[in-house]
Amino acid sequence: MAFDYDLFVIGGGSGGVRAARVAASEAGAKVALAEEDRYGGTCVIRGCVPKKLMVFASGYSAAVEDAAAYGWTVHSDGFDWMKFHGKLEAELDRLEGIYRKLLAGAGVETFDARARLLDAHTVELSTGERKTAKHILLAMGGHPVKAGIPGEENAITSNEIFHLPELPKSLLIVGGGYIACEFAGVMNGLGVKTTQYYRGAQILRGFDEEARGLVSEEMIQNGVELHLGTNVIEMEKTETGIHVKATNGDKREFDVVMFATGRAPNTADMGLEQIGVELGRKGEVIVDDYGQTSVPSVYAVGDVTDRVNLTPVAIREGMAFVETVFKGNPTKPDHDLIPTAIFTQPEFGTIGMSEEEARDQGPVEIYCTSFRPMQSLFAGREARGLMKLVVCAETRRVLGCHIVAPGAGEMIQLAGIAVKMGATKEDFDRTMAVHPTMSEEMVTMRSPVRAA
Repeated sequence: MAFDYDLFVIGGGSGGVRAARVAASEAGAKVALAEEDRYGGTCVIRGCVPKKLMVFASGYSAAVEDAAAYGWTVHSDGFDWMKFHGKLEAELDRLEGIYRKLLAGAGVETFDARARLLDAHTVELSTGERKTAKHILLAMGGHPVKAGIPGEENAITSNEIFHLPELPKSLLIVGGGYIACEFAGVMNGLGVKTTQYYRGAQILRGFDEEARGLVSEEMIQNGVELHLGTNVIEMEKTETGIHVKATNGDKREFDVVMFATGRAPNTADMGLEQIGVELGRKGEVIVDDYGQTSVPSVYAVGDVTDRVNLTPVAIREGMAFVETVFKGNPTKPDHDLIPTAIFTQPEFGTIGMSEEEARDQGPVEIYCTSFRPMQSLFAGREARGLMKLVVCAETRRVLGCHIVAPGAGEMIQLAGIAVKMGATKEDFDRTMAVHPTMSEEMVTMRSPVRAA
């Protein structure tokens, strides 16, 4: 059977675009890609990139205060949301244009349309066209979900927070994951009175207990009103805002309420189950180690598989797909020991096992130090940082590295190389310190604070 394309990609995010581009430019495949929204996907349009720019913007409030403490005469008229927002939109437009140019330059045919599967080799576009392909790659990503609370239609999600017509005076964020905590820090730094409700006992569930505890303390110290063990019962829109009733007995009104209570794969109404593609409990596409679904001609990468929902992971999965299917080199994406940065304030960088996870697997030694960074200490701020190594007591291999400090994201990328290579605590010890830096703490911790 002759197909219209060798590969049809559904989804124009980081994973889908990379797979399409490389399959066309390096493997000589005839490729098409369909995207129903904006090219760049969650990361570029409504995730990592605009979020990080907002993190930068929010950090200047503390920087202005620090500058005065360092002897500078500083004049500030406050934050202009509309001025920032205009530049933000322009930057996202620029990045989307780059994605489109990369696809065009590689010879990928693009369709600004929604695509769904009709059979193992056929997709139907919202324009009414039908296209066939030898292989189909699902890269539709995911979307934020709300918590099923009465009145939640009055709340926004992380998708909409980038497009607020004006900066609210008060904001409630519901959730305790990294998205909730990042935006709590951002909005607090921009001068918004920020409250956060999380139903659990501590934010950032699943991460190292000691590290997330310090992040929580520092968020509160910075001005975020964090209520743990608290959830919303119901909410109602009024003439002056959104009235919220909480499980802790609070009845309060906020200008804006944002839910950051999880994400779900974009698999609804895609025709997947009808053609035999197996889905999981959350609607995620079930794949094998090579990204292949239960239908041999259909593969999937990125958040739609709900494995490790990070942009660099989706890109690696896309590259592995091309190696496997178009270059004859079966390649499994490596999901082990992935360095991760959470852009809370302070930042949190992590790789490998938490202390709690490592203890469950065998004897460990914990090396940890908490300190006040020089820059903020001189400015009179009480901010604290943390460096932590989780070490296997038998092999001496570093099983986990956790950093809470300004620039933790940059530090964990480099520390991640050592951990990925299997470095031991003694490898860290014999590395000369760079002084004076925060990161030198990573190579100067001589004695364990505890063993378990």
